[in-house]
Amino acid sequence: MTTPVITLENVGVTYKSGLPIFKQRSIHHALRDISFEINRGDSMGIIGRNGAGKSTLLRILNGIMMPDTGSIINHGFNTTLLSLKVGYDQNVSGRDNAILSGMLMGRSHQDMLSAMPEIIEFSELGSFIDQPVKNYSSGMKQKTAIARAVIHEPSLVVLDEPTTGLDIMATSTVMDFIQRLKDKGTPVIFSTHHLDEVQMLCDRVTVINQGESVFNDSLAAFSALSDGQMHKSFLHTLKMNTAEVGQCG
Repeated sequence: MTTPVITLENVGVTYKSGLPIFKQRSIHHALRDISFEINRGDSMGIIGRNGAGKSTLLRILNGIMMPDTGSIINHGFNTTLLSLKVGYDQNVSGRDNAILSGMLMGRSHQDMLSAMPEIIEFSELGSFIDQPVKNYSSGMKQKTAIARAVIHEPSLVVLDEPTTGLDIMATSTVMDFIQRLKDKGTPVIFSTHHLDEVQMLCDRVTVINQGESVFNDSLAAFSALSDGQMHKSFLHTLKMNTAEVGQCG
């Protein structure tokens, strides 16, 4: 029996562009009628070309934005949403960022002080934990965010292209983290341009194109679109010619 965690119903986000003094402002649909349900234990990969609306969707799930239309339903879970790309004060240390993050999520200052050895060990930062975050590489920032997530044990984790710009070792750490969450039954939603990550870690796939969900089904159903060839399956969902593969990002 599935246990729903969060449901999106006909979610839409619109932006207006142009100067109303001179002409009527045009409306851009960043998201249009997005509907899906995340259940306990789900791992969903969100894929699409740059500008398709993936990050907007993740900001909605992360609570940073509210939709203009539709609704988000929380099914009684005390859900903590996390994104690896937000929440840092670049001018203070990784230690202070971790402590502040924990306190904002309801942990006491003493709890976070007690958790710091585990955060330092998991992030592998060593003495860098006391350096300003602005001096961190992208991989170090990602590992610090992952360590915070492990400590907070969120009910739903939202990751926006978590392996972008990382070296092989840092990418492996992120992949291991997602697998660890899956093993615990924690639902994970992440966007990526790397279809091998989707194939390795996801049981569900959502394809966003021009703000609309053009595919939302199991990994098996996605893979079957082109006999297991993930890139061709992606192109198939967009009704594209294989010659356009270079545009997929």
